[in-house]
Amino acid sequence: MLTATVFTDAPDRPLLLLGTSVGTSAESLWARCASRLYGRYHVVGFDLPGHGRSAPAPGPFTVADLAREVVALADRLRPGERFLYAGDSIGGAIGLQVLLDAPDRIAAAALLCTGAKIGEAAAWAERAALVRAEGTDAVVAGSIERWFNPDFPPPDREPLLDALRATDDESYARCCEALADFDVRDRLPEIATPVLAVAGGQDKPTPPAGLELIVASVLNGRLVVLDSVAHLAPAESPEVVAFLLDQHFDESRAAGIAVRREVLGPAHVDRATAATTPFTRDFQDLITRYAWGDIWTRPGLDRRSRSMVTLTALVALGHHEELAMHVRAARTNGLTVDEIKEVLLQTAIYCGVPAANTAFRIAQQVLDDL
Repeated sequence: MLTATVFTDAPDRPLLLLGTSVGTSAESLWARCASRLYGRYHVVGFDLPGHGRSAPAPGPFTVADLAREVVALADRLRPGERFLYAGDSIGGAIGLQVLLDAPDRIAAAALLCTGAKIGEAAAWAERAALVRAEGTDAVVAGSIERWFNPDFPPPDREPLLDALRATDDESYARCCEALADFDVRDRLPEIATPVLAVAGGQDKPTPPAGLELIVASVLNGRLVVLDSVAHLAPAESPEVVAFLLDQHFDESRAAGIAVRREVLGPAHVDRATAATTPFTRDFQDLITRYAWGDIWTRPGLDRRSRSMVTLTALVALGHHEELAMHVRAARTNGLTVDEIKEVLLQTAIYCGVPAANTAFRIAQQVLDDL
C-alpha cells in the first residue's frame, strides 16, 4: 500500500496526486513545489514501496501494479471520483499506466522528466544487483550526476540524498526491475486525457526526446522544456513547475494559457513560461488569468477586433516589442495585411504620424519575416 503525504488539506477541492522518482520521497521531491501552487486543490503525494513513509512491498511488482495502487489510493481519498495527477520519472511512468489502464479516472496529467520507456533493461538489472549487494549508498554518487544540474545548490540536494540513503534496498531494486519491464510506447495514441509533458534540458536518464514522443503520440499534449533542469524538476525548479501545474490543472489559468498559446503561438508562450522566475511568476500568472483568461475570452468582441484594438493601443503607447508580437498575433487571428495597414493608417491620424511611421517599419519587418 502506498503511503500518502498531505501537502494541502482541502477535501472540498479537486484531488491532485503527486508521484515520485526512484530513491526519493514525496516530502523531499515535492514539498517546495506543492507549497507554491496557487490553484485550489487537495494536494497529496505518495511514496513508492520502501520509500519515505511506505512499507516495503512483500514481493516484486510492476509499473502496472503501482498504477493500480495509485487508483486505490485515490479511491480511499475520493471514492470513484476523477483526480489530477503529476509524477516525475517512475512517477510519470505510473501516470502513463493509469492513463492507459483507467482512462476515465485522471482528468488531466502532468508527466515530468519521464518516458514511455526509461533506460535499458540490462542497466536496470545491473543497478538492482548493485543495490542488493551494497545498499543505496552505492548509487548516491551516480544519482548526484543523474539528478542535478551543476548549479543546483548542495544544501538543497541533501534532503533528496537523505531520502535515497533511507530507501529500503530491496524496494529500490524492485523499482529498477519494474522500470526494466516498462514500455508503453506503442500504446501512447490511446491516451486522450490532456497531458502536460515537462522535460529537463540537462536530463540524462529521460532526455527531452522521450517527452517529445509522448506529446507527439497522445491526442492532446503540450511540451515545455526547462533548459537548466536535470531529472528532478519539482525540486530543481519548484516555482516554474508549480506555475506549469497551475496552468494545466486550474480552470481559470488553463483557459488563459490556451488562448494565449493560440494567439501568440505555442513556441513563444512556452519559452516565456520556461523562463519564469520567482520574481516574474506573479506577473506571468496575472496576465495569464486576467489578460488572456478574462479579457481575450470574453464573447463581446471576436479575436480579430481585439487584435485591432491591441495594435492601436500599442502604437499609441510606443510599446514596440509588444507591437511586433501582436502584428504576428493579428495575422494568426485572421487580419489580412491590408487590414493591418488600415489600422496603422488610422493610428497616424489619432496617435500621430511619428508613432505610425515607427509602427509601419516594425510591422513591415514582421510581415516580411512571416
